[in-house]
Amino acid sequence: MTPRSFPLWLALVCAIVCGAGVALQSRINGELGQRLGDGVTAAVISFGSGLVILIVAMAVAPVGRRGFGRVVAALRSRGVPWWYVAGGAAGAFLVLSQGVAAAVLGVALFTVAVVAGQTVSGLVLDRIGLGPGGRRPITPARLAGALIALGAVTWAVSAQLGGPVPIWLMLLPLISGLGLGWQQAVNGQVRVVAESALTATFVNFVVGTSVLLVIMAVDWSLRGLPKPLPSEPWLYLGGAIGCVFIAAAALLVRITGVLLLGLATVAGQLVTALLLDLLAPSSPEPVAFSTVAGTLLALVAVAVASIRWGRRRPTHGEEGSQHAVSRDG
Repeated sequence: MTPRSFPLWLALVCAIVCGAGVALQSRINGELGQRLGDGVTAAVISFGSGLVILIVAMAVAPVGRRGFGRVVAALRSRGVPWWYVAGGAAGAFLVLSQGVAAAVLGVALFTVAVVAGQTVSGLVLDRIGLGPGGRRPITPARLAGALIALGAVTWAVSAQLGGPVPIWLMLLPLISGLGLGWQQAVNGQVRVVAESALTATFVNFVVGTSVLLVIMAVDWSLRGLPKPLPSEPWLYLGGAIGCVFIAAAALLVRITGVLLLGLATVAGQLVTALLLDLLAPSSPEPVAFSTVAGTLLALVAVAVASIRWGRRRPTHGEEGSQHAVSRDG
């Protein structure tokens, strides 16, 4: 799949659908963390179950194994920097913050905090050209969309900043959003090297699971073991949802760029998150008007940032990426 063979509008639709899955994952991991009394263990279960799925997929799909060989060879020859394969660490922190903070903050509030970090990182990473699509300038529309999104987040969380929710808990999803943009950029680079989205997703989950296992070991040594595992099967779907999201993002980021991918994903997240908090709330507190209004304003930000101000000539980085040959599996 290349930017020319896959239209931008379809890529954005796919990103919106993926965003809905991320909101569901936040609710699932947050609920699992509450049931276990341990958000770290919930994060390990989410990432670990996703890794099991990917190990099976790699075993039956030769394109994934060939892609893994290409990534290893590129790392050995220093054709790509080692930190390209470290995107899973940012994903681990996101899932960890879901397990620790999502159930307490509510999915809508958690999501808009992630949006703030994701929007800023997307704007910066596109400007420096870290993603596989090359450099994308800061146009008036993109800058306006980012600023509107930040204003929307501030409005959405204003009702709870002085309430019982600790400020440090709000920082977890904010930092997660910053890392999410970087994760999407480097995973997209790994996909280009591997010529396989399956390989990029597998590498992401190997790194993320490894990081979380170390954190869990420390957590258990300090706080003891979590509560017994709950019996409801739906509480263990977070890893499967994560597999789909990471693979799709690795494919789409080359077409959309980091900022547009993030904002389109946000559109799906916000709508789904708000519906979950309205229809199946995890907290007895009613959803504040500012949360609803901030969510709607964030959707406006997505629309504004998507405006195209005429056709522009591709930068040198984008020309190179368009001539890259890739096969996705």
